[in-house]
Amino acid sequence: MVRLQPPGYLKLLQADTFQVSYAGAEANVLVSLSRFGHDTDYITKLPCSDVSEALVGTLRRHRVGVNNIVYGGERLGLYYLERGASQRPSKVIYDRKYSSISQAQRDEFDWDHIFEGTDWFHFSGITAALSPNMPDICEDACKAAKAHGVKISCDLNYRATMWSREEATRVMSHLAKYVDVMIGNEEDADNCLGIRPENTDVTGGKLDYSAYEAVARQIFERFGTTSVAFTLRGSISASENNWAAMLYQDGKAYYSKEYLIRLVDRVGGGDSFSGGLIYALLEGYDPQQAVEFAVAASCLKQTMEMDFNLSSVADVRRLMDGDASGRLQR
Repeated sequence: MVRLQPPGYLKLLQADTFQVSYAGAEANVLVSLSRFGHDTDYITKLPCSDVSEALVGTLRRHRVGVNNIVYGGERLGLYYLERGASQRPSKVIYDRKYSSISQAQRDEFDWDHIFEGTDWFHFSGITAALSPNMPDICEDACKAAKAHGVKISCDLNYRATMWSREEATRVMSHLAKYVDVMIGNEEDADNCLGIRPENTDVTGGKLDYSAYEAVARQIFERFGTTSVAFTLRGSISASENNWAAMLYQDGKAYYSKEYLIRLVDRVGGGDSFSGGLIYALLEGYDPQQAVEFAVAASCLKQTMEMDFNLSSVADVRRLMDGDASGRLQR
């Protein structure tokens, strides 16, 4: 997608210029993994245009593979971001109707070819919500991934502007049976799977962590996932959030340390958590170390402008190991 944002903290009503960048849930995850040293490949459909060429150039600059992109259709999706501050929340407006990927057809992707030599496949609920065709395309991908022995992760990523809770629950509950690692937050589990944590107050910055263990256990038992990960965001204001996560494996919940983040840009925070978690699991980290790495990675991303996490493994491990001082490095 194309991201358009007024400079600084201007409201959209005040803007006469926009900063342009490129993003997307799966693309954000792949940039993280590429910068952590893994080979990646982005599967999507783009229009044949100079804007697409600029987007592909951005992905190449971050070492994301682009050889399996399908071309056709009319347009790229857009989103406008108005960045909030203090008690004024950030706002996102989507303009993605009739985008090329939403018009994709099932026969345009050769999944058996795509998954040759692949270890991991990641998709999000946003992709499944793009059009009536996309749930079937996601299922085709999941079936082929399973046939090739590829691990599958899914970030539930519910977006109320894209589909109803009823439709999301129907589609994502069906796709969940293919997923090895399920990722989400307190709202996603409710909106996409119909499983709600109790005793949480996300708008007041208060979370009852123990409630998430019951939710993760239900996901594990109902869908057969091997791991369930929840980001735990306590929203103090648009400028300050508490940030932590839980990873549930083998009947046990592992909680990360909590960070107080003074936000620069929270968009893409969940995607950077997914990227960090996938990296840690691929590298064989134990569950506690995996959730600590993922949370540290996503903490760092939220101190950076735009959607991508540009941290290195060394950056993440430094924070993960306790260096949160922010002191000048020379």
